[in-house]
Amino acid sequence: MSITITPVANERMRHFLAGSPAAAGVRFGVKRTGCSGFAYVVDLAETVGDGDQVVEVDGLPLIINDSSAALVEGVVIDFQRQGLNASFVFHNPNATGACGCGESFTVS
Repeated sequence: MSITITPVANERMRHFLAGSPAAAGVRFGVKRTGCSGFAYVVDLAETVGDGDQVVEVDGLPLIINDSSAALVEGVVIDFQRQGLNASFVFHNPNATGACGCGESFTVS
């Protein structure tokens, strides 16, 4: 599994993990939603389940469920601030389209 996390995104994820020392890592994947089909999920993972993979990226444990693995292969995760807004930004080579608001994506 090849996922890249920029230094600023890595720092942000480590900040969240520091606040929850019992967490197993950062859960990263997709869910079906939005007008284009899929949206990204980034959250703390309390446990690692049977259908999960643990991928270590620059010392950061990412927990990815098997159903998301093919959809997030090759993704670059960044974290950007624009004015008062701050969010993770995803560059996915598998995405073939996105909705106008940028909240969901399509894979064909």
